[in-house]
Amino acid sequence: MPDNFFIEVNCQQKYHDGERICGDVFLTQRVVAEDRTIVVLSDGMGHGVKANVLATLTSTMAIHFTKEHKEIHKIAEIIMNTLPVCSIRQMSYSTFTIVDIEQNGHTQILEYDNPECFILRGGERFDPGWQNVLLQSETNAGKELRYCTFTPQKEDRIVIWSDGISQSGMGSDNFPFGWGMENAQNFVLKLVRSEPDMSARKLSTKIVNMAYMNDGYHPKDDISSAVIYFREPRNLLICTGPPFDMENDSKLAEKFASFNGKKIISGATTGDIISRELNLEIEDSFEFTDPDLPPISYMEGADLVTEGILTLSKATEILNRFNETSVPGNGPADKIVKFILESDRIDFLVGTGINVAHQDPSLPIELEIRRTVVKRMAKILEEKFLKQVNLSFL
Repeated sequence: MPDNFFIEVNCQQKYHDGERICGDVFLTQRVVAEDRTIVVLSDGMGHGVKANVLATLTSTMAIHFTKEHKEIHKIAEIIMNTLPVCSIRQMSYSTFTIVDIEQNGHTQILEYDNPECFILRGGERFDPGWQNVLLQSETNAGKELRYCTFTPQKEDRIVIWSDGISQSGMGSDNFPFGWGMENAQNFVLKLVRSEPDMSARKLSTKIVNMAYMNDGYHPKDDISSAVIYFREPRNLLICTGPPFDMENDSKLAEKFASFNGKKIISGATTGDIISRELNLEIEDSFEFTDPDLPPISYMEGADLVTEGILTLSKATEILNRFNETSVPGNGPADKIVKFILESDRIDFLVGTGINVAHQDPSLPIELEIRRTVVKRMAKILEEKFLKQVNLSFL
């Protein structure tokens, strides 16, 4: 994608009433080597474990074969021929939507039997020019796919959903035939027009919650909605650790002062260096919001000042366990997580000076040296949260 674009992706779900596993499966992967983003939503037949197995197989194959640049009809044929046959219904069935966004912005969408995805541009419906593709093989002859390609513009959104959205409320007084795609699309348009910079996470949450409410808070099907939002990136700088060479202290402070975005200082020594070089005062607080960590501090120009490796290590563990139902707390590590989740591009400025305390063998083995902790966090951010991460060492 162009440098001034960021692709925010988020999916929210509600399970079929009484189920502990979702029959819809959402997967996303950033192919770093090609700067591609692939998004898949699959809905397995029925609900519960069997549906989840079908949808998991479908979405995994869809990701794999899309990465290999296979032709769209071949992707569909392979998926449909590979799915196991249900012993009760004597058929295999799973819907899917695949969105493939390439480095130059060229976007390809392939759908089979999911409600047609909704593309917004400038707060209005956008028609990318859908085409229908009929499969020709003996097994799948006559099955029809929808396909389109387009180049997104900044502030475009793609909304994909399962039929748990369109069929929500079916049989109710308000929606005897279900909410329907027109109502769902109008709902999205109203939200985006009232809040043009609404995040993908917030929009997908509101869509799913509305469908959940339509079903009287007892979903008759799995409910899923994912939003892809092309927008201005939100930048975050995390400075941690003193430079290896003290002569680079001024360089650390200069990079901190000139950064355009939110800024976090993680480490007492790091904070002391920046405050000294920029002639700023650090104000310590004594509010212990996490019994495992020292409290935060305050400094002009910094959005958050915390202790170093302990806090970063805990933030990494929170990110590793994080899912769509997680709610960060109020501790220093949780605050770092909140800043990260609200950002798109995270720059780590890592000092490589050794703090002797962190080599103490009595400390837990998880407290590796700073560089290893940061690299582990960066990997989670790239692979799990699709963040753009840059590591710089001093």
